[in-house]
Amino acid sequence: MPGAVDAPMRVTLKLFATLGDYLPADARFNQVELDLEAGTTVQAVIERHNLPPKLVHLVLVNGHFVPPQERSGRALAEGDVLAIWPPIAGG
Repeated sequence: MPGAVDAPMRVTLKLFATLGDYLPADARFNQVELDLEAGTTVQAVIERHNLPPKLVHLVLVNGHFVPPQERSGRALAEGDVLAIWPPIAGG
């Protein structure tokens, strides 16, 4: 249809542990629904939420690991779940 604008796609962003502080105040259960433009990458979401690179350790899309070198090229799709964890120290 001429002049039609693509509808935004909806994805879920989940931030765990200390990264939860970077979610909006109204976020529930450490997650928020995002309306993104088609083609938005994992790295773009990380940057948009001002997540410190040293705290972005484990990144999963729909339960599949996305290594650091692939995050800027990995586009998200409608219904994806992006989950991010900081490094976890154990003792």
